[in-house]
Amino acid sequence: MSGTGERTIGAVGIDELLERVRSGYRRIGPRDAYEAARTGDALLVDIRYSALRDRDGLVPGAVVVERNELEWRLDPQGSHRVPEATSHDLRAVVICNEGYASSLAAESLHRLGLHRATDLIGGFQAWRAAGLPVLPVSE
Repeated sequence: MSGTGERTIGAVGIDELLERVRSGYRRIGPRDAYEAARTGDALLVDIRYSALRDRDGLVPGAVVVERNELEWRLDPQGSHRVPEATSHDLRAVVICNEGYASSLAAESLHRLGLHRATDLIGGFQAWRAAGLPVLPVSE
C-alpha cells in the first residue's frame, strides 16, 4: 500500500488518537497544575527538548525528563527512576510545548500503572500565557 493513500485497517489519524487518549484521563489546566505542585499534590514533569527550554525558560520546580527517557525515569519499580517516582499513585503532570506530545506521554504512563498521570492543557505555552512563573535557563 505505498503511495496510494489507502489506510491500514484500524489505523487512525493523530487527531483521533489524541481524542481517544485524552478520553482516558482528566487533563489539567495551568493554574490548577501550579496549585497542585505548590501544595505537593503533583509532580510537574517537563518533557520539552533542550532547545525549547533554552529559548523559553523553565517551569520552577518541574523535573526535566527528556521524552525518550520518561517511562524509565517515572517507573516506581525502575532502577533508573527519578527520586520523586516512589509510587504508582504519583500524580505526574506532563508538560510539553503546546499540550500534544504530553497527552501521548501521559497515556504511556498510564500503561505503566501511573493511574493519576495527566498532562497540561496547552503545555508550556499555556503556562506562560497564564502568567505563571518561568525561570530563565542559567548559562
